[in-house]
Amino acid sequence: MKNRESADRTRKMGLTERKNWSMMTVSETKRNFIEMEMRTMRKRGLAVLVAAALATASLAGCGGSGSSEENVRLMVWSATEDQSEDTGEWLQKCCEAFAEDHPEWNIEFVYGIANEAAAANSVSQDPEASADVFLYANDTLPTMTDADGLAKIGGKYREQIEATNSPEVVASLVKDGDLYGVPFTTNTWFMYYDKSVFSEEDVKNLDTMLEKGVVSFPLTNSWYLPAFYLGNGCTLFGDGTDESAGVDFGGEKAAEVTDYLIDLEANPNFRIDADGSGMAGIRDGSINAMFTGSWDYSALKEALGDNLGIASLPTYTLNGEEKQMLAYAGSKAIGVNPNTDNMVAAVELAVYLGSAEAQQLHYELRSVIPCNTELLEEEEITADPLVQAQNDTFENTSILQPFVPQMSNCWTPVENMGKGIRNGSVTHENAAEQTEAMNEAMNSDGIS
Repeated sequence: MKNRESADRTRKMGLTERKNWSMMTVSETKRNFIEMEMRTMRKRGLAVLVAAALATASLAGCGGSGSSEENVRLMVWSATEDQSEDTGEWLQKCCEAFAEDHPEWNIEFVYGIANEAAAANSVSQDPEASADVFLYANDTLPTMTDADGLAKIGGKYREQIEATNSPEVVASLVKDGDLYGVPFTTNTWFMYYDKSVFSEEDVKNLDTMLEKGVVSFPLTNSWYLPAFYLGNGCTLFGDGTDESAGVDFGGEKAAEVTDYLIDLEANPNFRIDADGSGMAGIRDGSINAMFTGSWDYSALKEALGDNLGIASLPTYTLNGEEKQMLAYAGSKAIGVNPNTDNMVAAVELAVYLGSAEAQQLHYELRSVIPCNTELLEEEEITADPLVQAQNDTFENTSILQPFVPQMSNCWTPVENMGKGIRNGSVTHENAAEQTEAMNEAMNSDGIS
């Protein structure tokens, strides 16, 4: 990452002003800029419409460079951790590097706070008042496309993205054949464990682990619990994209998983992870393994130190056969607002924030796992157990989380199944019946 003189940064935007913006909430950003935008729109009149049309046209082709000294303002949203001084100000550093690489634009950056999940809500509610560029989780893609708040990425930009990411990562951002963002990391969960309790052989099978130590799992969390059902042949919308195929979480294959989970919950070495209890148990030594993602790495490393082990998902033993747990997987990406007044600059910035250079810095500052295939060939990165576990899970022990509209019907029934097992209302006697009820609800728009 290139160094920059303070004078250059100050020229684009006063340091004090930028720090103030970096701490603003999304709502504060909107309030302060809506009036400014309205005044600007009144002055620009028809010119704005013409400029927007030209920018969109250039995006569909080969892009372009602005005229010398063209003034460009870009509002960018990301999580607090990407802008905090304590965690290295990743976003500001990347934006400053981008500005230096593009002297044809005199760029004013405006920073707002919105994590990858929250961005979709704000964008879908008011796309025209939202950021030009923002980071988002791929499962929120339909929410934004339905609100016309997410631009398609095509032409040379799509070619570049496809050349530096795996087909699976690219597929996680494609809807109806169109690409809607620049990936910067995969998004899934895996297993952390205490190496003083479990060996590398032990952690290959969940039931083996339960014989040697205490394992915590978020049984009542519907992002995690399907791993057991998927491992025994249950499916979601065919390959995940065919809404007409529906959900198949019923029949004997599903009922026997429910029976397994009832026994799992009753195991004295099993704990349900909820409201931070898994992390608390790791810290005090009462729990020896838990399932979560890269976001908890720093806290787990602090708790276990050199004894921290990281692995992809284990198998579990069902009726004498080993079944592979399968996590939901997706990606996080940089999106572009189709309502931006500076389409070419916005897309170029998004591509840069997802580049190898920016992903390398993200990894160094915050342990955000790269997905850029060039970086994943570097020994320093591939040797990292955290990188190995996340990428192994994404490639081998997961399915792409469907984002067809009917997927929204699946969360509550699965959560209720986990809660029913926890409170004892789901038993071996009614497991088949309760499983069929879950399956029916997952296939219905009327969730009870």
